[in-house]
Amino acid sequence: MKSWYTIRARTSGAEVLIYDEIGAYGVTAKGFLAELGALPEGTPVDLRLNSPGGSVFDAVAIYNALKRHAGDITIWIDGIAASAASYIAMAGDTIVMPENAFLMIHDPSGLVMGTAADMRSMAEALDKVKGSLVTGYVAKSGKPEDEIALLMAAETWLDAQDALDLGFIDRIAAPVKLAAAFDVARFRNAPPEVVEAAAEPLEPADAVETSPEGVADGNTQLTRASSAPEPASSVADDNAAPDAAIVRAEAIAHARAVIDLCRLAGQPQMAGHFLEEDAGLDAVRAALLAAKAQTDPEIFPAHAQPGSGPSAKPWGDVIAQTFKRKGQ
Repeated sequence: MKSWYTIRARTSGAEVLIYDEIGAYGVTAKGFLAELGALPEGTPVDLRLNSPGGSVFDAVAIYNALKRHAGDITIWIDGIAASAASYIAMAGDTIVMPENAFLMIHDPSGLVMGTAADMRSMAEALDKVKGSLVTGYVAKSGKPEDEIALLMAAETWLDAQDALDLGFIDRIAAPVKLAAAFDVARFRNAPPEVVEAAAEPLEPADAVETSPEGVADGNTQLTRASSAPEPASSVADDNAAPDAAIVRAEAIAHARAVIDLCRLAGQPQMAGHFLEEDAGLDAVRAALLAAKAQTDPEIFPAHAQPGSGPSAKPWGDVIAQTFKRKGQ
């Protein structure tokens, strides 16, 4: 199963690439943190981002790990850094953004199925998550908390100049050829440039010009790029055939559907197993219903059949027993 990130060792430091949904499938932040922690103490890190976001909990864990890292962190936003990915970007000591790239911040969202108490509990959890995100954005930008909260509530998309003016980034680089290749339909304010780029397949000729070692240093500007080359685990697959982008989009859509089904069933921990097994949606639904039936005797994995259940008593016996008790 493909990872949504890769870490590459370089003679002058390390290059971290996140070019996919964060934690949506593959490994989670736990694997990322393990690899980051294995780097030598004080290793400089260039982190390249082109992501629509994903799991906010994974993003917070990655942000905290990057902030703890002793080496200098340079963030390069190679296309878009939206939602949870924008929070990861805030961990950089230096954040560089091409003038036509985008950074987006918005309120966290979640799914819940249950009682009114469950709904209130989810709302309280989302408020706490937002508070944590606001703190990170404020720490980088220096803007007041209430201003950041309003920007998040409005789902605000920022180009490089906007991001620089608000203090979210430190430097603007030369324009790149924007190639998002992500499903941005769930965002209500996505700019037309991002929507158009998401609908176009990546071109094999697109690449990032960096320093001779392949890591952009502090003096290197991005002069020609798409979203930067895909991680080694997936670049050959994505560029091998014209329909590779479609296959990849279908895989992400399937992963989202599996995760949503597990969340709605109150079994989010089962999503990873289903994705590893490459289970179809019908099989996922059947397994979730069977798991629910084991914990709740009132729910059955098959539709109820006509007629009385195995524990039902004949109506005449019930009436006779009732009158017998009254006569005593």
